Amino acid sequence: MFISGIDQYLQGVLNAKVDLTTTGATTLYTAPSASLFNVSIVSSIIVSNDQGSSSTLTVTITDTASAEFNIFNVKAVAANTSIELLTRDLVIKSGEIIKVTAADANRLHVVASIQEFTKVKN
Repeated sequence: MFISGIDQYLQGVLNAKVDLTTTGATTLYTAPSASLFNVSIVSSIIVSNDQGSSSTLTVTITDTASAEFNIFNVKAVAANTSIELLTRDLVIKSGEIIKVTAADANRLHVVASIQEFTKVKN
């Protein structure tokens, strides 16, 4: 994804991964907060339920003012299935945090595919 009018260079690509072993909010990804950082583009969030019963997942973004915004609230994940949560790219700004919370511990795995962009060419 290219944002016209903004100088940007691909800094790197990564898969942020978490095994939700607790029912507490767990950080999946924190966008870099360096002064030269531009933005992160999340192109995919895949959730896998590797157990024999269904569960639910909540996904939030916490901004730099600590305000929390629901992206998915109590999203159902059927037993022994994987689902793609995003249908479009999700833009994460500097210092913002994606958190995931499972209704049941030890059932869900979450993987996010992310591209990080910077203002300078390496």
